[in-house]
Amino acid sequence: MTQTSYYKHHIFFCLNQRDNGQDCCANHGAQATFDFCKAQVKAAGLAAPGGVRVNKAGCLDRCAGGPVAVVYPEGVWYTVMDHNDVNEIVESHLKNGQVVDRLAVSANVGR
Repeated sequence: MTQTSYYKHHIFFCLNQRDNGQDCCANHGAQATFDFCKAQVKAAGLAAPGGVRVNKAGCLDRCAGGPVAVVYPEGVWYTVMDHNDVNEIVESHLKNGQVVDRLAVSANVGR
């Protein structure tokens, strides 16, 4: 039996807030970019089964590249700083399947 995915893409935004004073995605506007992405995906008609699911995540352990989001099933990690970045990811990657290279997080970036 062939299993098909319920969504074509999932995009997870790290919304982690650290209480110990360490830098985190929440300190860099992650909630605002998440909210904006969710609205843009919905406005584009992509927010449905077979389309795109925008999800919240806790720490994704890529803090040095933050604020970060990751798109699956491709496993592409992005630094998402503002609404322009979100628009580019939605248009290029989520709609047209083209990775936005300028926003991609290097493979060696961790905490």
